[in-house]
Amino acid sequence: MTATTEKIVQSLQEVLTNEQVTINETVRELHGKDESYHTMKLPDIVVFPSCTEDVSKIMRVSKELNVAVIPFGLGSSLEGSVIPDNGGITIDFSNMNAILDIRAEDFLVTVQPGVTRTQLNKELKKHGLFFSVDPGADATLGGMAATNASGTTSVKYGVMRDQVRDLEVVTADGTVIHTGNKAAKSASGLHLNGLFVGSEGTLGCFTELTLRVYGIPEFTTAARASFPTVKDAVEAVVSILQAGVPIARVELVDESSMRQVNIFSETNYQEQPTLFLEFHGNEAGLQQDVEFTKEIVADHHCEHIEFETDNAERNRLWEARHNLAYAYIHGNPGKKLMVTDVCLPISELAEAVNHAREVVESLDMPGGIVGHVGDGNFHVLLMIDMNDPAELAKADELNEKIVHYALERGGTCTGEHGVGIGKQKYQQQEHGPALLVMQKIKQALDPDHLLNPNKIFHVESEVIEL
Repeated sequence: MTATTEKIVQSLQEVLTNEQVTINETVRELHGKDESYHTMKLPDIVVFPSCTEDVSKIMRVSKELNVAVIPFGLGSSLEGSVIPDNGGITIDFSNMNAILDIRAEDFLVTVQPGVTRTQLNKELKKHGLFFSVDPGADATLGGMAATNASGTTSVKYGVMRDQVRDLEVVTADGTVIHTGNKAAKSASGLHLNGLFVGSEGTLGCFTELTLRVYGIPEFTTAARASFPTVKDAVEAVVSILQAGVPIARVELVDESSMRQVNIFSETNYQEQPTLFLEFHGNEAGLQQDVEFTKEIVADHHCEHIEFETDNAERNRLWEARHNLAYAYIHGNPGKKLMVTDVCLPISELAEAVNHAREVVESLDMPGGIVGHVGDGNFHVLLMIDMNDPAELAKADELNEKIVHYALERGGTCTGEHGVGIGKQKYQQQEHGPALLVMQKIKQALDPDHLLNPNKIFHVESEVIEL
């Protein structure tokens, strides 16, 4: 431990307990990576606050000693958002995991940032409610807000930014602010909720979140529809949306990915481009939606469609979809998973997926395409040998081509995974002069560049290296 690190540890132990501050190498390794393929970099110190005041104290130490801080939830991010750029202090929010208030009559809940999606939904079920954002991983709600996560249900309920009513945020100097209120709408002041959600810890640390929740649907039906081509499947989705069918989830899984699903989940689904669909509503309305959807997919050469109303079978279907990343990892031992993430206008989606499929096939590497195609978001899952420079170059080429294709057609380089390290290089192309506005906001809120430095956009920093 260097003299500088020792000084910071001592300063942190003066405001926290000794048990809340660690330099243990194993703990640091757990906080030096996420689920992406980006290179691990260790923090110098990991701290475990238990309340907002603890976080405020940590930030004051950070400012006084000019050392970077990196907020950390569960490490399930996919673009290196929580990887320390140059060491520093990682703030692990796992001990701040209380559900503080459920206002069932207002459809609101207030939680600490370490609460996970599954934990919250288990408690909400007692009130006939559920939280809608479902990214697949059992991420923390603080982390989901930090990256503006979405997932399978966003086509009906919206993304994380749409659910946030208020955030309690500790800023770079230790000040505690609130970004909103509990009202359903407001025309007062700037929209700080929208500014902080998706900021990936670069503007402040979230210590409380007030979120919108929903009533559990009276009836739920899921379906699996198989098509001869990816193009047919995507065009069917466009037609379903254009027809105004209020679909709750619609996921694309290509032929290669369906093969991985069957191997890993021990299912016997058709190994063709497939849509996983789900409908929420009342019994009469749901039946009409189902019949209309059958007609639409038939017009797009659907070869097989099967509906699941049984809860166990429906859960099995969605578990197979959510476990797809792990299916690829399990099926390709020794390789690392890279997940691309772009989002386009729905009218551009079919050709974008076809373009991506052509690029994947040209690489001769294990991979497939999945996506939340109801809102124009899709991913390529590519397995890489991290010790093979040629494969790394191919993966980078794939990502470049997919991102540039999306940006040239009015899309974005990241639909839901965030910018982190991996998508930083595309920010100028996507935002143009607006990137300078973002940098000025960063400078105003974090003038010393202590909060998760060199994420989203690069800024010159005077932060010390320990």
